[in-house]
Amino acid sequence: MTRPSSTYRLQFRNGMDFARARQLVPYLQHLGISHLHASPVMTVVKGSPHGRDVIDPNAVDPALGGLDGLRQLAGDLKAKGLGLILDIAPNHVAASLENPWWHSVLTWGKESPFSGHFDIDWSEKMTLPILDRDFAAEAASGRIRLALDPERGVLSLCYRGDFYPLHPETGPQALAARGDDLLLIAAPTAAFEGAAASTRAVIDEKEVVARILAEISHDPGRITAIHEAQPWRLVERKTARRQAGYRRLSRSADLVGLRLDDTRVFDDSHRLIIDLVREGTVDGLAILHIDGFSDPRAYLERLRAAVGSAYLIVDKRLAGSERLAAEWPVHGTTGGEIITALTGMMACRPGEASGPGNDGLRAETVREACKRQILTRDLESETAQLTLLAKALADRSHADLSRSSLAEAIRALIIALPVARTYATATHISERDREIIATARQQAQEGNRPEVREAIDFIWELLADDRIAVTLAGCTEFRARFQQLSGCVAARVPDDALLSTDTGSTARGGLPDGPAAFHASMRARAEAMPHGLSAVAPFGAACGGDTRARLHALAEAPDLWHTATGRWSALGAAVIRDPAGETAPEPDTERLLYNAIAAIWPVAGLEDSAAIRSLAADLKVFVQSQRHVSPQGPLPGTHPARALAGLIEGLFGNDAFLRDLDATLPPFIDAGLMNALAQTLIKLTMPGVPDIRQGSERGDFSLRKAGHRVFMLPSGILSEKPPATRTAFASYKQWLVATVLATRMKHPEGPFTGPYLPLDLSDGGAQALAFLRGAPQAFAITVAPRHTFGKTHPGSLHLTEDAMRGISITIPDRFYGRTVQSVLDGRKLVLGGEMPLTEALAGEPVALFVSA
Repeated sequence: MTRPSSTYRLQFRNGMDFARARQLVPYLQHLGISHLHASPVMTVVKGSPHGRDVIDPNAVDPALGGLDGLRQLAGDLKAKGLGLILDIAPNHVAASLENPWWHSVLTWGKESPFSGHFDIDWSEKMTLPILDRDFAAEAASGRIRLALDPERGVLSLCYRGDFYPLHPETGPQALAARGDDLLLIAAPTAAFEGAAASTRAVIDEKEVVARILAEISHDPGRITAIHEAQPWRLVERKTARRQAGYRRLSRSADLVGLRLDDTRVFDDSHRLIIDLVREGTVDGLAILHIDGFSDPRAYLERLRAAVGSAYLIVDKRLAGSERLAAEWPVHGTTGGEIITALTGMMACRPGEASGPGNDGLRAETVREACKRQILTRDLESETAQLTLLAKALADRSHADLSRSSLAEAIRALIIALPVARTYATATHISERDREIIATARQQAQEGNRPEVREAIDFIWELLADDRIAVTLAGCTEFRARFQQLSGCVAARVPDDALLSTDTGSTARGGLPDGPAAFHASMRARAEAMPHGLSAVAPFGAACGGDTRARLHALAEAPDLWHTATGRWSALGAAVIRDPAGETAPEPDTERLLYNAIAAIWPVAGLEDSAAIRSLAADLKVFVQSQRHVSPQGPLPGTHPARALAGLIEGLFGNDAFLRDLDATLPPFIDAGLMNALAQTLIKLTMPGVPDIRQGSERGDFSLRKAGHRVFMLPSGILSEKPPATRTAFASYKQWLVATVLATRMKHPEGPFTGPYLPLDLSDGGAQALAFLRGAPQAFAITVAPRHTFGKTHPGSLHLTEDAMRGISITIPDRFYGRTVQSVLDGRKLVLGGEMPLTEALAGEPVALFVSA
């Protein structure tokens, strides 16, 4: 197994298949990539844009080119010296009729051979939240009818073109008094594998069958009786959060959790992916949603045993000083923690003390509000199920605790957790996790009623006392489900400044800020996770890396930005188009919209009319995907996303707004582009494996869910160095990425695999960040400006002489006298005790030196 030195993350579907990916291989080699990092490629529901709603984990999607196409792609990569890493999402599959396992469970209920594969609460009927209205209304309207599934030939209830299979033993009841011949349609069988064949119509009079089934369908009472006899219930979509009946991924009822703690389920769902690794087609796996697993360590140990030394990483966003569990047999994470580190460093303005301060406290409050909203709205069903389990344990322990107090206790503890989740097993909790829960317990008890504090203490004992876990029946399940729920909640909390309405606290989250905290996190990363991915837009990120870089620029001039948004708000009040009669957006959510517009406004401004039209459409999709838009949730009776959509339509039809916006944004755009180049160089040279999201080597101004566009294959890399200007940003960034990756390739065991050493600046790091990788015999120095707003000439992407005057980088004694060469312009320098910032940058946006 060859570990990657750099990866290129490609999103399949939306026009990208294996054939098109094969065309990209020469470009990836030229760019300096060692491994293609592919999104999930197993067979999914028709029309899936992302590939995580799998219907067959043991079949490569035919729409992408199938297994042969994947092997051909892997062969092309290997011929150029590249490898292949696959994303997998094994914790869940699609709760879709297209999924044969799920269809079997709907047909046979608990009797299905796959009933144990899914994490289903069998104490009551499964609920399928697919109806527009309640069942009685839909049955009365005739929209729910009895019919034969045209593909499987089984008797079903049909709704909006989908066929929900009847339990074979309920067929005779459904067709009672319709004649012996028709009963053959629903003849039951004891053989599960033959269920479809046994319920297939065996009479030829299809028109007669259709007429009789239509007659039954016209009787709402009969349809209701048939429905009540099934092992499932059709319910309104809006009730999904209250009565799912199975473990979901986040708030989506379209995905159902698998019981991967069961060896049989693991084997059934991993057969093909393990074969692909063992045969050498796949070199590594990235496991998505790891915090949703009941026992991540046990799963990873089982997977490691199956795939040997293959490269393994996990999708996990580490919080603050949190470290990846050392006992997990993986090489690192997909890089979500890089966002936290970079945001803290870039968003801290000069003169601010490192640490949360007042802004940090406010940001932490927003985070708590997000968690509370997710628990009480999006994951209400899971919270209720966990509460019922806690109540049963309390009764068994003779603890006089009400269901409501236990529910509040569970919410309070999850909200107070400083990390996504803990990892206690059935019999053991680590001292680290016990301390985390103790901290959350103390915070959760503050300001709560006595009965809730008592319930918090009881929950604490279930989670932190191994003696109780071993002796109290049901405690093991509670531990696992509590941890899974807290992980799902954390995954739903916005990671990004787009949900921060105060540009002065852009996405800070209450974490320590500034260069010192960044350096500390990088030193820890170099020691504990040197082979994890370094990504500025990892899986699930709210926006692209360059989008975030521009948001940081807004925070560099908050007064100017607030003044501008005040003008636009006045214009918006006059032009808002609201045919539904909605009230105007609240001020905070309206400012969120202006942040988003600024973050993805085209570099060419109004001259790029096509990009502006796409931007307006993207914004509408984005705000509609943000169900409540504001972390605090909507006011009763309001629909902020709809109101924002009306505002977008009005603003983008208003010439005065567009001209004002285009005149205001250039200095923010320049500062954002400087930030983007700085974070690009940092990502390419920090500890870890640089991960390039498709197309981001030329720019990534995107919003999550804002349209899945076809990825255009790059035409190539310029042979000559482009100018570092606003208009040439895309070409310069691509050249920078290729140049630095080529340097890494030349030194595979050189400075970029060595220790991390922070370098001090004479201004305390207010104007730039600098660090050294390696040792005196082989090292590299990275210099990246920060807080550049108003410190560049218009349209030029480099600091002015005035901005750099008097600032120098301190060089450690053991590197004195060493000669270094600039990777970007070829200059050679002999290191002394200090390196002036003007000499380091010398007209470039950033600087990278390697020992000569």
